Amino acid sequence: MDFDDDSGEFSRLHNLFTFHLGVAVTLAWLTSLYAALYAPWVRNIRPLIDPANVGPVESTWSYLFIFPVVLTTAWLISIFGQNLFAKFRVFRNQIIEFAIAAAVAFGMFYLSIDRAVATMLIGM
Repeated sequence: MDFDDDSGEFSRLHNLFTFHLGVAVTLAWLTSLYAALYAPWVRNIRPLIDPANVGPVESTWSYLFIFPVVLTTAWLISIFGQNLFAKFRVFRNQIIEFAIAAAVAFGMFYLSIDRAVATMLIGM
């Protein structure tokens, strides 16, 4: 495989990843904004969700919107850092790198949706 084939494969995978990450970012923001309509705006929302949880203090704002903000930041870095990512390699196989990135992005997307649903349930 020569360099042109390798860069073409990277470009294809990157475009596919960036598109799907953009969809996840949009869904995360829409769900969080919808949940914000029903959320009790308190300084510490954790005891309302799980009374047995005596975790750190977390306001409704940070509880709902931290993961959409992180996903948006990752998406923008992915878009504007394409040339840097094309040159930087951790693994020899690009598919493995994109699979790991997709798994991390999906985990953050899942946590974002989970927090929004938990907030909607206590608000309704």
